[in-house]
Amino acid sequence: MTLMMSVSGVRGIVGETMTPRLAADLGAAYGTRLNGGMVVLARDSRISGAMLENAVSAGLQAAGCRVIRLGIVSTPAAGLMIGELKAAGGIVITASHNPIPWNGIKFLTERGFAPTPPEAKAIFDIYHESAFKLRGAEAVGAGEFNERAIEIHVNKVLGVIDGDAIRRRKFKVVLDSVNGAGGEEGRQLLQGLGCDIVHLNAEANGRFAHTPEPTRENLTELSDAVAREGADIGFAQDPDADRLAIVDEAGTYIGEEYTLALCSRHLLAQQAGPIAANLSTSRMVDDIAAEFGGAARVIRTAVGEANVSDAMMREQAVFGGEGNGGVIDPRIVYVRNSIAGMGITLDLLAADGGPLSGIVDKIPAYTMVKEKIEMDLAAVPAWLEKIKQETDGRVLDQDGVRVDWDDGWVHVRPSNTEPIARVICEAKDEATARELAERVMKMR
Repeated sequence: MTLMMSVSGVRGIVGETMTPRLAADLGAAYGTRLNGGMVVLARDSRISGAMLENAVSAGLQAAGCRVIRLGIVSTPAAGLMIGELKAAGGIVITASHNPIPWNGIKFLTERGFAPTPPEAKAIFDIYHESAFKLRGAEAVGAGEFNERAIEIHVNKVLGVIDGDAIRRRKFKVVLDSVNGAGGEEGRQLLQGLGCDIVHLNAEANGRFAHTPEPTRENLTELSDAVAREGADIGFAQDPDADRLAIVDEAGTYIGEEYTLALCSRHLLAQQAGPIAANLSTSRMVDDIAAEFGGAARVIRTAVGEANVSDAMMREQAVFGGEGNGGVIDPRIVYVRNSIAGMGITLDLLAADGGPLSGIVDKIPAYTMVKEKIEMDLAAVPAWLEKIKQETDGRVLDQDGVRVDWDDGWVHVRPSNTEPIARVICEAKDEATARELAERVMKMR
């Protein structure tokens, strides 16, 4: 049965590969890696979450950690609380956008975001070798609760946007929280901004009302509600609320890639500087950075939140994120954040004065095509090397190979969990995007 282990954490099917024993052992492995210390522990709303939270807490405490439970909160709220409490690290019980049978364990470092590959390997090595350092009866860690994460997170977001300008617009907003962890944070933010809220799937019961990944096909209820209610905008969160998709005032799903593009446009208008994005993120952010010129530029990174966040810290980026709807505002926390995304987007709407569709029309549009190729992963390096040697485009090779031409780009990278290679391509139209993909696929 499937068990996925990567820098993004561990995910599996509850009762099959994701079990209390696994959870306790992973908690003990992380606690051993930290050599005790304070650890923040949170979860999304999944039905299995409380069971796994108890098991992880037991493992952490057995390794001498003081565990601070936050309850059901978003992943960015958990990351924020690591810094607020000066904790040694954190764990979130979540399987992100995976369906109900799944759950997972996501590690966060003392910086508040996912570990780098070497850091993740060190945790997994302890787990695989059962090299736990368990404490005696008088040295096991204590446990306590902290119920302030939602309040602190919402106030942080309110503190970086023009709340008065947003309140004057009296926006009507439809929010789909997919019965996940971010509904209460989203509601409190929108309420604090004076919005008229229509809240779909608000109860954090883990019984997702639709397939939880915030893609077009899963958000028809949201699109219909925005059009029916005459709302100014619609927002969709995933179960742990680190991703945000947006629907315009006509009920049109504008795509997760636009979340980063819209927020970047607004932030760069306020402060010129670098933006970080992974290699698979749309060229829209490059076009936006070029509009502002000067210090505005795009830093490309390997795929994965930790890689983007690490680059943001190193290069002192003003903003960053990934094209899956995950925006990272360093003024709040170096974690993808749907709550921040909502606040910044409403700030943009208030400043612009027009409808969302009009702002979207100002951003150059592209078509993205994604393909999976089943192949022996051992054969991928030779293919990537051939692409680098034979292409006439500009090459970036931090994660697989990305090739940029004037009319588009292609990113080829091996999967971390499956015997497949991923080919992502983008151009002004679908035909060109597919032609560029074929260009590199013929090099196999």
